[in-house]
Amino acid sequence: MKLSDLRPAPGSHKVERRVGRGHGSGRGKTAGRGTKGQKARTGGQIHRAFNGGQTRLSKRLPFVRGLGNSNAPFRKEYAIINVGDLEMFDAGTQVAPEQLVERHLMSPTEGRGLVKVLGDGEVDRALTVRAHKFSASARTKIEAAGGTVEIIPTKVYEKTKRRKDEKTKTPINQGTGE
Repeated sequence: MKLSDLRPAPGSHKVERRVGRGHGSGRGKTAGRGTKGQKARTGGQIHRAFNGGQTRLSKRLPFVRGLGNSNAPFRKEYAIINVGDLEMFDAGTQVAPEQLVERHLMSPTEGRGLVKVLGDGEVDRALTVRAHKFSASARTKIEAAGGTVEIIPTKVYEKTKRRKDEKTKTPINQGTGE
């Protein structure tokens, strides 16, 4: 084998097409940009967040200062309940967010209804505690007292898929009621 025998793998080296070099080249004159209009001009590409004149999403969301808050409008906030707060319930009671609101341990709007149980304090009776999250210490304290821990699943929204017409395989217009 000699150096002159070396060749790139087939398909790995694609020749760049030169545009705007005469109509005989197949990409002359308008160079694949069509005719006139903003997209035919230099630098004429629309900003990716441009929403057709409608106020873009980044402007509609509330302005939040500081680092690490870029996700603030969508951040999950939890109402915090400590294990010591569960002492007011009788043994064998099932403790859920509804019971916590009744006993004024949390407001109905606090944490958007999500509850996290932390391990501060002690519990000496068997309770069935239902919440969205538990700290490791809270879980061990509740189970050591003979109680059980149930995690309430949070809603997970699946991505919506565009419906397609079975025959033509083209997207169906969602706005026309088809």
